[in-house]
Amino acid sequence: MSNVTVIGFGSIGSAVAGIAVKAGSATQVLVRDPEKVEELAGATIEKIGAPITGEVVVLALPYPAIAGVIEAYGPAAFAGKIVVDPSNPVDFETLDSVVAPGSSTAAEIAAQLPGAKVVKAFNTNFAATLASGTAAGQTTVVSAASDSAEAKDALRGIVEGAGLKFSDAGELKRAARLEAIGIHGIYLAVTEQISWTGGLLITK
Repeated sequence: MSNVTVIGFGSIGSAVAGIAVKAGSATQVLVRDPEKVEELAGATIEKIGAPITGEVVVLALPYPAIAGVIEAYGPAAFAGKIVVDPSNPVDFETLDSVVAPGSSTAAEIAAQLPGAKVVKAFNTNFAATLASGTAAGQTTVVSAASDSAEAKDALRGIVEGAGLKFSDAGELKRAARLEAIGIHGIYLAVTEQISWTGGLLITK
């Protein structure tokens, strides 16, 4: 099982870190202020700036914060690693995407980190469904898009190792579609048409 580093410990970060621990991955969590973060059994919590130990790195950060963390570490720190982007680049005032039409956060990250294998994943799932492993009584399904089959296989191992299901969404260019789905889910939740424990349901 791949070692995992989760940068950020908000609702998505804590849920994904929990998945990694449950799957049996050695898990590092990097945050700005470790003293303000509750301990997670099975994970090591350190300050952002500490060396990244995971082979799989999850950038569990708000979209505006991603560029700053990448700049602080530098592209070399991510070279050869699988970098997972669970962000949804949404303007919460308009509930529209803030990236150019046809592009995605994942594409921007891939351009900044040419030596990494970038995966778009976890963004179509609300944190509660990742933490519980269920949505509407069904096992949560994590969709992932990447140009690297190796990266998707590694992520599949973690997701399925934690008891969730995995779906292959295709190449990284499909990340724009996943972000559109994620933002639509946020729109439905913000406008109180669904709850934050619901969302997109994929059944097999």
